[in-house]
Amino acid sequence: MYLRIIAFFYFLTSAFYLSGREIIVCPSCAFTTLQGALDDADNGDIISVQKGIYYEFGIVISKSVTIRGVDGSIIDGGDQGEIITVVANNVTIEGLTIQNVGTSYVEDRAGIRVRKSRDFKIINNHLFNTFFGIYLEHSRDGEVSGNIVVGNAKEEMSSGNAIHAWYCKNILISANTVSRHRDGIYFEFVDNSLVKENVSRQNLRYGLHFMFSNNDDYFNNRFSNNGAGVAVMFSKKINMWENTFEYNWGKSSYGLLLKEIYDAEILNNVFQENTMGIFVESSTRINYKHNDFKQNGWAIKISGGCLDNNISENNFISNTFDLSVKHNSNDNLFDGNYWSAYTGYDLDKNGIGDIPYRPVKLFNYIVDKTPESMILMRSLFVDLINFSEKVSPIFTPKNVMDNRPVMTKYRKKTL
Repeated sequence: MYLRIIAFFYFLTSAFYLSGREIIVCPSCAFTTLQGALDDADNGDIISVQKGIYYEFGIVISKSVTIRGVDGSIIDGGDQGEIITVVANNVTIEGLTIQNVGTSYVEDRAGIRVRKSRDFKIINNHLFNTFFGIYLEHSRDGEVSGNIVVGNAKEEMSSGNAIHAWYCKNILISANTVSRHRDGIYFEFVDNSLVKENVSRQNLRYGLHFMFSNNDDYFNNRFSNNGAGVAVMFSKKINMWENTFEYNWGKSSYGLLLKEIYDAEILNNVFQENTMGIFVESSTRINYKHNDFKQNGWAIKISGGCLDNNISENNFISNTFDLSVKHNSNDNLFDGNYWSAYTGYDLDKNGIGDIPYRPVKLFNYIVDKTPESMILMRSLFVDLINFSEKVSPIFTPKNVMDNRPVMTKYRKKTL
């Protein structure tokens, strides 16, 4: 609903400013700098930046204008500081290449900063080596779409985030490609917003990072080869649909981290080749359905304080460990999943295994207690202890069980 309201508002503002004049910026024009054109502009004007390299930083947009670049229109900050700061409403920045902000240990410099603004569009820009790429603060009803943001991050303390939103509402983040930053996309105190169809890869820490943000959706994104995948923390009512979490390997890496999350939906996602597909801590009333867990170290690892969760109708395929549960006591449900490791039978041919499946193996329990024992993973010893525990369960949690394991894997469902 809020996206329709935003679209309608864009239509109204576009119509209102339709009569604005066009100001040309080029190396041989009356205006040879973007800041010079902005100083002369009025609300509703369109500033067209032609091909060329413009060495500027500290540009302030304090009027409701549209800035459009053509191929080869480059704003180069020369590593001197923040390049563009937007402090007006109804601003569009489109088609620029923005580069070389310069690293700072005392300032959160950005290629484009939007401060206390609304009804803005940052679309189809290229940002390179900008420390923070696009930084939104205390802003709302805006769109960041179709941008390519590539950093040069070497370590977390000397790098910023590609798209950073702080204290914002009703933001659309779509179809961006972000890489080589600290976090690809970062939300803190951001509500009622949507993250869709982005590619976030090769970032030092997280592909996407939520903190204290509520009523947000993210779907159809790809998070690949990041330091630790995606983290969603201290938030509620987050929908996570149709995303791909892949190739996040490392000692403490995961596709998705959930910490103190409430009332969330995790549907139709793919978790493939991560150290842990999902790591969950102190999270309640979450539905995990129609997800594929393929070739992960651990598919799902559940720590303490996780209650009233429903893990059903998922595919667990060729994971080293399908499930790890820290505590025996839980009221979570694990019924109706497909487990490639299930060796039961279906005599009545109803598609459901006739005997329950215990996804937590004894060796899994041993590895949790003594990680060094992983060296025994492919040995006959492991097969023997897992078989003995299956025959007479003693150590593994008795109430962690799929009572209705399905015999064939689920096909992907369309939401």
